[in-house]
Amino acid sequence: MKTLKYLVIGILIIIACDANAQIAVTINIGNPPSWGPAGYTGARYYYLPDIECYYDIQLSEFIYNNGFGWIHKSYLPEIYRDYDLYSGYKVVMTDYHGNKPYVNFKKNKAKYAKGYTGLAQRNIGKKPMEKNFSPQITNKDHSNQKIHNNNSWKTRSKLANNLDKGKDQNNKKEISDRN
Repeated sequence: MKTLKYLVIGILIIIACDANAQIAVTINIGNPPSWGPAGYTGARYYYLPDIECYYDIQLSEFIYNNGFGWIHKSYLPEIYRDYDLYSGYKVVMTDYHGNKPYVNFKKNKAKYAKGYTGLAQRNIGKKPMEKNFSPQITNKDHSNQKIHNNNSWKTRSKLANNLDKGKDQNNKKEISDRN
């Protein structure tokens, strides 16, 4: 009888542990970016027609073709560093589930050509203003940095150019002072 009690208690503990594990697994969902369209909670991917790439909400990664294959990165390629994610149109891929949204790329590219705009979209968050940024310039090659929005790239680029102009003006002044 005592053994039966321990067996029942053991089974109940195992069932309780499995129930907790199930809950933890189903809650693990990524948060959409502030530039994402409001009102879509169940989607995993956005398709960005203007730059022909996807954004994985769950992994916070852009998926784009580099000419050799599909790349998963936390930032856009350098060619699109000035792309404004807040004003660009985002197609919410509500009909696709899986890890490779690009299997439908030809269909998506044809259906949502560059410049496509469907219904009006409202972003989840507000677009940050350039004056609110305080970028730190460490080097001129920003291709290895994560993009949160394109204004930060524009600001960094302007600051880098201003620094270069300042150096040029200082060099010209030194040369004229020598003469």
